[in-house]
Amino acid sequence: MKFFPPALLALFLIILNGQSSAQPGSNSTPLVLWYDSPATEWMTQALPIGNGHVGVMFFGGVEEERLQFSEGSLWSGGKNANAEYNFGIKKGASQYLPKVRELLAAGKLKEAHELANKELTGAIHEKKENTPSSDFGAQQTVGDLYVKVSHQGAIQNYRRELNISDAVGKVSYDAGSSHFERTFMGNYPSKVMAYQFKSSTPETYSVRFATPHHQEYEQFAKNQYTFGGSLKDNHQEFETVYRIDTDGKTAFKDGILTVTNAKYVVLVHTVATDYVMQFPTYKGNDYKKANQTTMAKVAAKKFDALYAEQQKDYHSLFDRVSLRLGKDQAKNIPTNQRQIAYSKGHADNGLEELYFQYGRYLMISSTRPGTMPMSLQGKWNDSTNPPWANDYHTNINVQMLYWPAEVTNLPECHLPLMEFTKSIVEPGKMAAKEFFNAKGWIVNTMLNAYGYTSPGWDFPWGFFPGGAAWLSQHLWEHYAFTNDKTFLKNTAYPVMKEASLFWMDYLTDDGKGNLVSSPSYSPEQGGISTGATMDHEIAWDILNNTAEAANVLGIDKYFAENATKIRDKILPLQIGKWKQLQEWREDVDDSTNHHRHVSHLFALHPGKQISITKTPAEAEAAKVSLNARGDDGTGWSLAWKVNFWARLQDGNRAHKLFKSVLRPVSSLGTNMADGGGSYSNLLCAHPPFQLDGNMGSTAGVAEMLLQSQTDIIELLPALPDAWPAGEVQGLKARGNVTVGEVWENGKLVSVSIISPEAQKRTLKYGGKAILASLTANARKTFVLADFK
Repeated sequence: MKFFPPALLALFLIILNGQSSAQPGSNSTPLVLWYDSPATEWMTQALPIGNGHVGVMFFGGVEEERLQFSEGSLWSGGKNANAEYNFGIKKGASQYLPKVRELLAAGKLKEAHELANKELTGAIHEKKENTPSSDFGAQQTVGDLYVKVSHQGAIQNYRRELNISDAVGKVSYDAGSSHFERTFMGNYPSKVMAYQFKSSTPETYSVRFATPHHQEYEQFAKNQYTFGGSLKDNHQEFETVYRIDTDGKTAFKDGILTVTNAKYVVLVHTVATDYVMQFPTYKGNDYKKANQTTMAKVAAKKFDALYAEQQKDYHSLFDRVSLRLGKDQAKNIPTNQRQIAYSKGHADNGLEELYFQYGRYLMISSTRPGTMPMSLQGKWNDSTNPPWANDYHTNINVQMLYWPAEVTNLPECHLPLMEFTKSIVEPGKMAAKEFFNAKGWIVNTMLNAYGYTSPGWDFPWGFFPGGAAWLSQHLWEHYAFTNDKTFLKNTAYPVMKEASLFWMDYLTDDGKGNLVSSPSYSPEQGGISTGATMDHEIAWDILNNTAEAANVLGIDKYFAENATKIRDKILPLQIGKWKQLQEWREDVDDSTNHHRHVSHLFALHPGKQISITKTPAEAEAAKVSLNARGDDGTGWSLAWKVNFWARLQDGNRAHKLFKSVLRPVSSLGTNMADGGGSYSNLLCAHPPFQLDGNMGSTAGVAEMLLQSQTDIIELLPALPDAWPAGEVQGLKARGNVTVGEVWENGKLVSVSIISPEAQKRTLKYGGKAILASLTANARKTFVLADFK
């Protein structure tokens, strides 16, 4: 196999560094990740494709292709895994809450924690014979399709690529005098994956499916393979089907499909499970009928037709936003080598563009209307016991996964999270009542597909009732960006109101006229507290947003007034003895603590309680806290810090953190402190792999270029020196405004804005604000001179 010559790589880097400040708009070539060798590791090297429902990782092996796939609703655990499963509920747990508060008031923190950890933790049940052993369960791989192909001669001209401009994976190479090509894609409209294998000469192919799960049935008839299976612990049923189109001759025996004398083989593939997103049963989908319907709809669609359909669908979303930071001088360097060079200090704005758009590609590929939401690994999982169950962590991770949705103009991709959020309100009400004797609903740190909204089974990591209010922020943000009052009234407001009711009940008087969250823990670090700052910020946010929503809709006047009064009584943000924003009510922050969570800055981002203009003292204290935390961390922690520094309008610091997200990671292990970066496939490393760092970084780039959280549209608010010239088109500001910006020599050249509705909006650049009067669907352009 031929590898990229080091001498040629060095030459490209010389050219690259000499032209890093090229003018924007000149890079019209597709955005591509590419490699000159097959993948051997799933986590670090294989490349992701998907159709929203199914995630596939392809390896590009020469002798045998591996197509590993998972489907978002395939989950172990739940009531069918253990009859005692009750969504984590401990009946009567709330009777211990007053005693915990009493101990806290007496300063007996150790005793308070011990009692809380014993009585307020959620309940799980273990069966050692299951994997994972607890009835919390885990998201599951479905299995792998392996496709072997015969070859003669040495392998040359190998290339494996993922074209994110078209959402297509490709593998090509020569073997002797024969040429081989593979094309892989996910088709959302038809709900299938499609894999095309082509060769210039007739060859023999063999296809087999392997799964870690129990086989119920397997058959091949009329060019269609069908496998039915079930999970060991909860007997969840699933079925995977593929149709083969080929010019060769097929024969099926012992689970292997052999195709002889073929110049092309196409597999059209789908998966379905019996899961239904409906509390409390979560079961009942007629998955066999679903697959029959899917396959019937594509029966007459050959690969080219499926490709055309996929392209139309994908480009209708992906092409909404473009980013140009200069000429892409390094596109001919394999991505893994390019990433290494970048980490050594070689400027590569093209790689930064690629990483930004990669987040949007991953979102389109893994979360679409009617699908499960993204979990920690999106829709990509090769394990029956993945890290952290590949669950929906609600103390930062699942929210970060969706941060780019609105601002990068993919609001449809946001909807699965909101549908899932609606589905957990009922079990969340049970948890609020049983653990805290409170109205409303909650969800804590770990959330599965079966309504586990209770606290986790150990503290401090498991205590986080603020997850519901944080999820509710996403419903408000969807309205804020779209101005969709029907959505606000019918979907968002009922969920937001219930989340507010919890905090209106749970907050207690501290004896000084302030309301505090007691007991509370700052996510995943520190001890028990009479007021973790993040709780107060989240409570402020949900009460503020819900009251505003009621006012927009002209309903619930008394409730909105009461919510506002309670919001205003929450303990104000505290600035501590070393000028930091306190993480707890108690001034106990350690200036040498470099923990990955920076939870007490929620009010800076994604909240809006702190801003550099309206609350400068708190913004400065947040900066002190950030500096103390340092510029290292896990992948998602680095990504959050990109957004923090963007909100503080320090573009160079935000860019420094963004560069850290791109630093190469090859380890397959776990590092909870400072191992963050990206693997050679550019999937973000916690490590291990979590998709949130990719998505948070994409959102961070958008925050550097456009902000609107204060209702003012701020242009290029955190532009780094590394991007002296560029152009971005299609970003969204709140109020349903689409924005395009062009800049040169580090200064705005022009901005264009358009909205489907007439409105007046304030635009701000370089300290100067102007009022823009918009006519519906009429683009309006301003230049630098307008801001003088």
